[in-house]
Amino acid sequence: MSNATETRIITKRLRDRTEDSWTLAGFTASGGYDALRKALAMEPAAIGAEQVAAAGLRGRGGAGFPTGTKWSFLPEGNYPRYLVVNGDEGEPSTFKDRMLVERDPHQLLEGIAIASYAIGCNKAFIYLRGEFALGYERLEAARRDAMAAGFLGDNILGSGFDLDVVIHRGAGAYICGEETALLSSLEGDRGQPRIRPPFPAVAGLYAKPTVVNNVETLATLPHIVAMGGEEYAKLGVNRSTGTRIFSVSGHVNRPGNYEVELGMTFRDLIFSPELAGGIRDGRSVKFFIPGGASSQWLTGSDEHLDAPLDMDYVQQTFGVMLGSGAVMVYDDTTNPALVAWRLAKFFAHESCGKCTPCREGTGWIEKILYRISHGEGRPQDLDLLLDVGDNISPGLNAPFSQTTICPLGPSSVSAVVSLQNYFRDEVIAMCRATA
Repeated sequence: MSNATETRIITKRLRDRTEDSWTLAGFTASGGYDALRKALAMEPAAIGAEQVAAAGLRGRGGAGFPTGTKWSFLPEGNYPRYLVVNGDEGEPSTFKDRMLVERDPHQLLEGIAIASYAIGCNKAFIYLRGEFALGYERLEAARRDAMAAGFLGDNILGSGFDLDVVIHRGAGAYICGEETALLSSLEGDRGQPRIRPPFPAVAGLYAKPTVVNNVETLATLPHIVAMGGEEYAKLGVNRSTGTRIFSVSGHVNRPGNYEVELGMTFRDLIFSPELAGGIRDGRSVKFFIPGGASSQWLTGSDEHLDAPLDMDYVQQTFGVMLGSGAVMVYDDTTNPALVAWRLAKFFAHESCGKCTPCREGTGWIEKILYRISHGEGRPQDLDLLLDVGDNISPGLNAPFSQTTICPLGPSSVSAVVSLQNYFRDEVIAMCRATA
């Protein structure tokens, strides 16, 4: 049995100080804002070019793009630039950012201040999912307290650096987790993705250079500055450095958020008594979704369970992603077609309607999967699903293959491809039984 445990860095405070981790007193008593002081004594460019790049920090929101590289895309020039925090956590079964906002909001604000100083930004926006009522209250209280204490606002800690932070609440649209749709919503328009180029780094919020980073990404920055980029990079494996929070849910004994060092195996994450604790009732894993609803699936085979939590390895070897960090586990009693239908229903409901293949195709996929999963399937339905999916994601969800502006449409195809790859015979048998 695995004895893997957490490696707590960004979750350490909220685990150690359960009574006051979200307060300014609790934060500063455990070293909070010390990294900001250290950063303000550095050259701004050195934070991104030396510390963040050396750490190998990659975005924790889904795409896994190198954070230092994203910052480097900002053009030079004396004009406004913005930092936008993507706190619109809408991927099913993902609840790590919500935890960080609710239980350690000052850590996020410290990361925002460091990032803003590094990129030369004086106004930052936090786009927070509207349903996070407690998170909003605590984040707003933390913002006010940080300003009163001189950690935000004018002349931060006597450095001459000014930063205004605005908290904007979304309205529960999944599409606004996509960075360009988020920017449109933040500007007051309908939340729909934009055609790129231009990319946000060149023309983002209010057509000005903009960096969009995830909550967990920014919460990691104070620790990189405190530890040093090279020291942080010693954690993890290959290009997947550091730790990540994984939201484990489904048929496990201990669902929850777990911060682990990248490189750990899925088997360790799912079966360790200190982590998800194995499958309920002693059953076996039939399949699991390794990176949120947008990802293709993996099965309970040794090859899949023993794969490392390495962003590049799982993509190159199995065509899946770690994505948002949501790991949904299903035991051997599960009907995979029913899971696929529920996911398809979600994507069909959340499509913004801008792109025809997504607007129409997600609805068709949902209807066909409903038919299959509710005992009304036809023998040809799986091939019909693949044909519809190919019109949304040519090559059936191959990387960078889509007929839509954003990845929502191709995300609806992931479950279809997974059924084809691992459960084709089971699905066809279901359909023949009702023909």
